[in-house]
Amino acid sequence: MLGFLLRLLPFWVREPLLIVVGAVLGVRLMYLAFRDDERVLAGLAVVFLVFTAVRVRRVVRALRARRGPGPASRADGTTADPAVQVPAGAPDRTQPQGQAAPVARPAPAVAEKEPNAWGQAVLAVALFAALGGALWAGPRMLPSSDDGTSRAVSCPSADEELPKAYRETPEAVTGDELCEALNRPGLAPLLGIPSEIATAASGSSGTAPLTDGKVARPEAEVTFDTYTVNVSATYNDLSIAQYVRLLEIGGEKDHEALEVIGRPAVLSSDHTMKITLDLGSGGSSGPVEQGPLARTLSVALDRKDRGGCFDITVWSTSGVPPEDGVLIDIAEKVLPAVSGPAA
Repeated sequence: MLGFLLRLLPFWVREPLLIVVGAVLGVRLMYLAFRDDERVLAGLAVVFLVFTAVRVRRVVRALRARRGPGPASRADGTTADPAVQVPAGAPDRTQPQGQAAPVARPAPAVAEKEPNAWGQAVLAVALFAALGGALWAGPRMLPSSDDGTSRAVSCPSADEELPKAYRETPEAVTGDELCEALNRPGLAPLLGIPSEIATAASGSSGTAPLTDGKVARPEAEVTFDTYTVNVSATYNDLSIAQYVRLLEIGGEKDHEALEVIGRPAVLSSDHTMKITLDLGSGGSSGPVEQGPLARTLSVALDRKDRGGCFDITVWSTSGVPPEDGVLIDIAEKVLPAVSGPAA
């Protein structure tokens, strides 16, 4: 189909277009071949460059043919006959004999006006430049993620009915929305593990424990080989200022009050729980143990700290949590995407 469309184009449009495409692809493939030491790419680059050279030769020959001198023209518009060599002693048959009437020459045909070759070539190059510019600017103009890091897993969509607490709290987000905001391509670089790809992602729209299902508490979790990130939202009346006082009353020393995206926030630490289950594979179940240390950043739902918060918790398989700046960076990227009207 593409070949048929190319054949429909005029010569002075098709050939410059093929030259530009072949040159760009050939140079690009040659660069990749040298960078990655790939002989196959080098061979393809040579094919494209030879193809381009053949096309350039055709265009050059066509230009020379158009510029070549034609038969000399007379003042009356007729074409002069080439010189005729007459042998010595032969009668000159070019002179008029007697009173013979001159033979009228046919009127020259009016030459059709040919299209401007240079104009067509410039038009072809401009068309290719416009297509290349559209391909280059397309990813920048369309909505995209933070960078080009790919995601190996996607958030599962849950079609379950939301609990009553979500209908009574219009500003509450769902677990699916939290998961989509958290499971972004730029999450791994924020954690300092740009080469890792998420192995699991999940989201749930539940309620807070010990509230009889009256407080909405959605959460989402994304797991890497090194870190696990959990984000939850609690829509209750407990403010960050009250939570800080509770930490101080409880003797929690490893906490720090701060401000994130213009809202009150607090950093705190706690240990996760480690549970070993026997799933019938011959192993043995064990008691609940203390898991690795987790670092949590709690951010108020709004600037006025009227109650409720987002919790961003990160822990590592090695037991060493990331630096506090990592949690702040995650909050600055994720929370603006899920903050409701209350913010």
